[in-house]
Amino acid sequence: MRRSLLAASALLLLALLAALWQESCRSKPVALTPVLTGQVEYCLTCHADLPEISRSHPVKTFGCVLCHGGERLSLDADLAHSTMRGGKNPSGFSVVEASCGGDNCHSGAAADYRNHIQRATSSIQATYAGAIASIRYTFGAQPDLTARLGIFAIQAPQSASGITGLAAFDPAQETNPAIQAFAQDCLYCHLSAQPLAEDEYSRFSGCAACHTPLSDSPPTFSENGGSHRGVHTLTTAIPYTQCNRCHNRGNYDLRSMTFVPRDDHPTGRLSDYYQPIAQFARCEWTLDCVDCHTRAEVMGDGSLYSGKKEIQYIQCRTCHGTLAELPNTKTLTDPNDLAFRLAFLNESAGHFESAWRLEVGDTILVTGKGEPLWNIRTLSGGTYELFDKATRQRFTFRPVMGSGCQQKADEQASQDCHKCHAVER
Repeated sequence: MRRSLLAASALLLLALLAALWQESCRSKPVALTPVLTGQVEYCLTCHADLPEISRSHPVKTFGCVLCHGGERLSLDADLAHSTMRGGKNPSGFSVVEASCGGDNCHSGAAADYRNHIQRATSSIQATYAGAIASIRYTFGAQPDLTARLGIFAIQAPQSASGITGLAAFDPAQETNPAIQAFAQDCLYCHLSAQPLAEDEYSRFSGCAACHTPLSDSPPTFSENGGSHRGVHTLTTAIPYTQCNRCHNRGNYDLRSMTFVPRDDHPTGRLSDYYQPIAQFARCEWTLDCVDCHTRAEVMGDGSLYSGKKEIQYIQCRTCHGTLAELPNTKTLTDPNDLAFRLAFLNESAGHFESAWRLEVGDTILVTGKGEPLWNIRTLSGGTYELFDKATRQRFTFRPVMGSGCQQKADEQASQDCHKCHAVER
């Protein structure tokens, strides 16, 4: 009897000790009052280990609830997460206006270049209007290649293309079996779609499809010199591997309306960047996609288009010029020039720390539309220096003028340059 009493007492003591240990280990509430909201929230009680999502979105300024939603005062995980927007992705297009909108953030700004949400949602990557128009034209459902339908209905009254609105693509209204098969099997690449299951296709939707590189992408560098990978990251220094989540992974077979993945199993950047059927010059696989394609090309300019050829305008001569003309340049005289803001946003991704700084007086390249190519500046002696936004490498190059190039004035597309400058694989 005495032994039983002692055993019971020992068990009770152990239970009390365990309870005390659990209580001591329980996180104390961590309060944060973000500058922009002035309202206390307790998200950091559980999420203090998350890195800053970017230096341009400091948690002390934004907090968590402003972007993610959720119950800011709850210390219960299920309740706190019950009203979050978009789950782990508040940038999904169905919720992005509530998460990232407003004239102080990414929509409704007086400066057009800051209306990112409108530009992104009207882009061909979001609407998929070009692919839909092409398939419907091919199978006789519309008389030409002009876009009429998108993944979702959208209006753009000021659209420079003349297309001011798209109706929603409704497969139930299509009578051709090929178009119905396209709707069932081929809608994986627009920005609202969930990706295919394999790791090489994995990405988020909405803005994060591009701006949140996943685990096998180059890391984002932090302010203290460390680095991190993974989901809690926003960056404008987007590596080509993220672009490849949708591009260059395979082709659609129009006869069977199925996606045919690549089967060449690339093992390095040279073979991974483009499919084997493609021709390209050295700069095209050495640099990253964002080093050539501008924000307006990739993210849209606010207008609706029928395909990428209508919005893509960067050519080899944008950086290299022609035999008769040097590339367009601009000397920075205003410290508020857009070029400095774009450079800051990439610097805030952590990639340009002590590596690349624009200064008033620098001369940079600009596109034919006057957009600043802020990561390319002129050097003495007639050369140019480019800073790769993703890899942090520097490259120097010379213009075509004064070289032995024999290009023709009317042959300025990349395939024309490939005649002499294609890489052998």
